Amino acid sequence: MSIFRKLLTAVRGGATEVGEAVIDSQAIRILEQELRDSKKALNDAKSGLTSIMAEKMGVARKVKELHEKIKEHETYAMQAMDKGDESLALDVANKIAEFEHELTIQQGILEGYESKVTNLKKMIRQSERNIQAMDREVSVVKTTAKVQKANDLASAKFSGSNSSLHSATDSLERIKARQQKREDQAAAALDLESETSGDDLQARLKNAGIVDSASSGSSILDRLKKQQENS
Repeated sequence: MSIFRKLLTAVRGGATEVGEAVIDSQAIRILEQELRDSKKALNDAKSGLTSIMAEKMGVARKVKELHEKIKEHETYAMQAMDKGDESLALDVANKIAEFEHELTIQQGILEGYESKVTNLKKMIRQSERNIQAMDREVSVVKTTAKVQKANDLASAKFSGSNSSLHSATDSLERIKARQQKREDQAAAALDLESETSGDDLQARLKNAGIVDSASSGSSILDRLKKQQENS
């Protein structure tokens, strides 16, 4: 194979891949449009079936009327023969023959309609099942596509050093560090204030047992007695 033919084959292969990629990217939209087209075709078929069934009903009425006319004229023929009027009976018999000929034609048309209606009903039921199955498939495909899109977005956002999750984690750590620093500063300020006011020294003396931590009733009474003796 020449280089030119190889290049041409490669270009054709690339074009096919691009075309398939375009179709795949629009697959759900294409499926939905095809489903809409199928539903419209099914509705048209149902409308057509309704028309055929109406025509069948008209033919069935004709068949019924012909049966009634034949039965009626047979009665006329019998009455004519009872009266001995063979000529009249023959005329009635000829009319019955016309009715029977027409009945044969209409009966054939009716049977044809019945066969068509039966077949169309089967086809419509099968089409309805196929469309329902396609509806379910499209629903599953759309839901799967949404889940996969959400997963792709989540993966893109929560992976890598520059991801949103990584940035949010860094921000959280910085906030916690600033809060801890403020708590440390507040504690240091309290310690400094305690040392400045002498509270720290007093606390240390009390802890060493050099200064009473609190006055007792006995010590107060002794102090009052000494004051009374000196007065």
